[in-house]
Amino acid sequence: MSAIRYLIDPAVADIGFPVQRLLPAPVTQAVGPFVFLDHMGPARFAAVTTAGDVRPHPHIGLATVTYLFSGAMMHRDSLGSVQRIEPGAVNLMAAGRGIVHSERVPEDIRAGGVAVEGMQMWLALPKALEDMAPEFRHYPEQQLPQQEADGVWLHLLMGEAFGLRSPVHCYSGTLFAAVRLAAGAAWSLDAVAKERAVYVVSGGLTLDGTSVKAGQLAVLEPGVTVQLQAGEETRLMLLGGEPLDGPRYLHWNFVSSRREAIIAARDDWEQGRFPAVPGETEFIPLPPSARWR
Repeated sequence: MSAIRYLIDPAVADIGFPVQRLLPAPVTQAVGPFVFLDHMGPARFAAVTTAGDVRPHPHIGLATVTYLFSGAMMHRDSLGSVQRIEPGAVNLMAAGRGIVHSERVPEDIRAGGVAVEGMQMWLALPKALEDMAPEFRHYPEQQLPQQEADGVWLHLLMGEAFGLRSPVHCYSGTLFAAVRLAAGAAWSLDAVAKERAVYVVSGGLTLDGTSVKAGQLAVLEPGVTVQLQAGEETRLMLLGGEPLDGPRYLHWNFVSSRREAIIAARDDWEQGRFPAVPGETEFIPLPPSARWR
């Protein structure tokens, strides 16, 4: 039996910068708490423009996780948080009952022609925390544990595994790591979480003999050790954790176990009842496709 339960190809979109979307997918809504997985960029943006900026928009019922490979982004939210994120760091924002945020490309990144590339993910909050007070946390690269041996470099971003423990707060059982394999390196991946997936960012590898190319997400069978072999230098992300405590509705920027909560959030955004991001007047209007009942 193959160790790969699903091999998912990305849906490609352009939302001001190129995006490869892996989750949700037709074959599965989630891997652990991860219900949304985007690989954004790489993209360069012209100076003295707003190209690539994500204007203020709302969320409920989820935690966003941002991790960059290159470039930088400036996060602002309705709590008053202002935080630049750079490669290797983690931004964690829990929307809970409601938050608004923007993400913009800093002017020095534009002027320098620096490519912006990274991962943006949504984690469904447990049902008991869907209505929690929103919060924002930032973790610099230096706070996140790393290890390197036999051509395998690992940066543990969330969770506890491989003899390491990340300080990043987890709202449920979560595993998230950035990994680089040298050309020809082999890595034996144990069942370090109940649900696991490997996303190949660049390069390519074989997983128990099956080829997995850049841009593909391999969702693994539970409870088995798998062998990864890199044919070239390869960057990948490992993600997963405890299964969700029930299905979720994902609609526009909202996640909830309750359909009525999404309808209420949509109406609150249309009626201007969400808090504003201090100092920002732009916003993303509710698209016609989000008028859902």
